[in-house]
Parts: sequence; structure tokens; C-alpha cells
Amino acid sequence: QVQLVESGGGLVQAGGSLRLSCAASGRASSSYAMGWFRQAPGKEREFVAAINWSPGTTYYTDSVKGRFTISRDNAKITVYLQMNSLKPEDTANYYCAWKTYWGGSYYSPNSYDYWGQGTQVTVSS
Repeated sequence: QVQLVESGGGLVQAGGSLRLSCAASGRASSSYAMGWFRQAPGKEREFVAAINWSPGTTYYTDSVKGRFTISRDNAKITVYLQMNSLKPEDTANYYCAWKTYWGGSYYSPNSYDYWGQGTQVTVSS
């Protein structure tokens, strides 16, 4: 089992920034990639960004490209999501996810094996 704990969510005005963190523990010695998803009320969970541990290739959904940056600290088994120029439509519960194996799409939640409890991001206009 792998445990994921997110932190860093909160309330911010449009145009502001937040940095989310996701720390992994437990049987966290084997992973291919980690990702961030978000889910707004009444909507499906959607892909935001992902990064593989080596060589650190990143993937983003179009709506956050140029505004969000995903990064990782291999030694700490922690992934970060730096969110700049936030918009009200970014408001959602943000979840980090653990992808154990190489197969499957980075963009599909079905490819991830473990999930955090989520952290709320609210962007006011």
C-alpha cells in the first residue's frame, strides 16, 4: 500500500498562485509516475498534470499549460504542482495519484493505483 498526502490548497484571488504538495509513504519504493487530477462539483474527475520519475517527462492538460508546473523530488518521494495565474474555473478538489506501472495513459484516472484524499483549491473572481 502507498499513502499519499496532499497539502497546500486554499482560497486565492484570481491571478494569484498556490503550490500543492503530495508526499508518498508506505510501499513507495516503486513507482513509474505521479499525477494531479481535479474534480469540481457536478463534474467528472479530470487530468491536470503528470510527471514520470525518470527522466522527469511532464504532461499537462491544455487549459493549464503555461500556468501550472509539475515537479518532483525523488529523494523525498514528493510531487509539487505550482499553480500561477489562477482562474475561477480552476476551482476544484485536487487529488494526487500514483501510477505504479509503465502501461496505460497518463491522462486517464484508470491508469493510477493510489489516490490522496484531496485538497480544495478555491479561486475567487
